[in-house]
Amino acid sequence: MRTFRLRKDEPLLNIASYARGGSHAADRLTAAQVEHIRLTVNHAPEVVMKVLPGGSSDLNAVGKHLDYIGRQGDLALDGDDGERLYGRVGKALIEDWDLDIDELRPQANLTAMPSRKPPKLVHKLMFSMPPGTPPQKVLSAVRNFAREEFYGQHRYAMVLHTDEPHPHVHLVLKAISEDGARLNIKKATLRHWRSQFARHLRDLGVAANATESAVRGRSRSARKDGIYRASLRGDSTYMRTQAESVAGEVASGGVRPEPGKRSLLETRAAIQRGWQAVADKLSLQGERRLATDVVRFSGGMDQPLTDREWLAQELMATVRARQREVRTL
Repeated sequence: MRTFRLRKDEPLLNIASYARGGSHAADRLTAAQVEHIRLTVNHAPEVVMKVLPGGSSDLNAVGKHLDYIGRQGDLALDGDDGERLYGRVGKALIEDWDLDIDELRPQANLTAMPSRKPPKLVHKLMFSMPPGTPPQKVLSAVRNFAREEFYGQHRYAMVLHTDEPHPHVHLVLKAISEDGARLNIKKATLRHWRSQFARHLRDLGVAANATESAVRGRSRSARKDGIYRASLRGDSTYMRTQAESVAGEVASGGVRPEPGKRSLLETRAAIQRGWQAVADKLSLQGERRLATDVVRFSGGMDQPLTDREWLAQELMATVRARQREVRTL
């Protein structure tokens, strides 16, 4: 098992750590950290980087996914050697990457442990930017990122999709390296990949940032991908049940308190103390204008809400919109 190597000198900005003080908080902010702060308080577009679930441990599923992201041959994929791959390339890439051999490797262990889930043959990554970002620059940034992070170690192929408002790139990454080591993706790995994707976009002249949502004052948790997509279609039983429950509480006078609310408030308070400490450090370093922007940014954060409180807000907004429509008739 191999955990992806991270650069030791990668600048990290842990806002909450500045609220705790200590030796780390006494350090001078680096130029990279100052630029990160500037991008964050100026609301630079945030990059999105996901590891997509499912269909990664079976040859047939991998082949179908490769053909799917290539739109059954309508879109050409970019290979790791720079070659453009045309047509339905799923089967060809499975053979070229020796995925059939990778599938056979763990069978002896799985025989002894039949309940163990088969390991992934590939990792399915997705890189996205907000609407209005030049699609070709998103693709170029992912190309440069993949070349720097994976070339010569893990085989990969990618394709740009522009059929939705936000341009995004699908990248399929072979889980076993050329040396036979398995890639183990940790949270720190994803954090590193996201920051590097943003860096490559900035190198191409695209304003891009990679900051944790809590640091930006966002409290809403991300829905699981399946629930999110089902909710967009309007057929999510989970979301329907939640909506009905919250609607009943709103009608009775308000959403009941949740245990997670206290944790949200404590996290927000720590983040705001951290931002104040950062503002103080910036002032001492002569970055007084940025320090003022930091104080304004921190003070302008919305009240943190639980998922049920978010849902109650959305329901009330819908009710008010319908009432306005009725009044105009």
